[in-house]
Amino acid sequence: VYITGAGSQEINKYSLSTAWDISTASYVQDFSVVTQDTQPIGLWFKTDGTKMYFVGLTGVDVNEYSLSTAWDISTASYTQNFSVSSQETQPTGLSFKSDGAKMYITGMTNDAVYEYNLSTAWDISTATYSQNFSVTAQASLPTALFFINDGTKMFVADYFGAVNEYNLSTAWNVSSAVYSENFSVSSQETQHYGVAFKSDGVKMYIIGNVSDAIFQYTTGTFGGYTVNASQFVADDGSLTTTNNGRK
Repeated sequence: VYITGAGSQEINKYSLSTAWDISTASYVQDFSVVTQDTQPIGLWFKTDGTKMYFVGLTGVDVNEYSLSTAWDISTASYTQNFSVSSQETQPTGLSFKSDGAKMYITGMTNDAVYEYNLSTAWDISTATYSQNFSVTAQASLPTALFFINDGTKMFVADYFGAVNEYNLSTAWNVSSAVYSENFSVSSQETQHYGVAFKSDGVKMYIIGNVSDAIFQYTTGTFGGYTVNASQFVADDGSLTTTNNGRK
């Protein structure tokens, strides 16, 4: 599991001895990104772990790194960046289509999800802006987003503590998104900055600014949020785990 934040100016890596179980996490290493941006906030990896991306508030851009050893951030080297300032001046969330042919940004200025086409997969220098989808009706300050592998569902985190779910009638096309439901995480985190799911959709993870913790939820399926929440406090490698029951 990898996390970043505006305070640390680095990417932190943890190993999980039991896959997808954050209670088994142990700190491994960090990688400073301060040379590129002093406020890194949204993080994404290429599917095979050979590229890493983050969106930053200082540069208002997406930064790309190549990893000579997949998933090993100590082997990361900076490649290039791509400005998103024409669309969003406070970018906080970043996601890619599973094949790297599309990139998505959200942020707190315009309350929208922005879609970009990449003519060369995973190469942000080839990105061109395509379209956007407003989430104002559901999220007054969207901070993160996540798509399922086939692109037919999108999840947008709201700063004030909710995960909003949308169905896409055309996969990966944000203009086809229709709001479905939401789930409050405010009992665990009141300043919500990140959301991710296990690949089969049966676990959800959120992170935020107040607790400095990762929270794990059991969802059953994508949507239908019947949950038990577990907390994983992860700052500077000093780890604590607690359980927060929630149904």
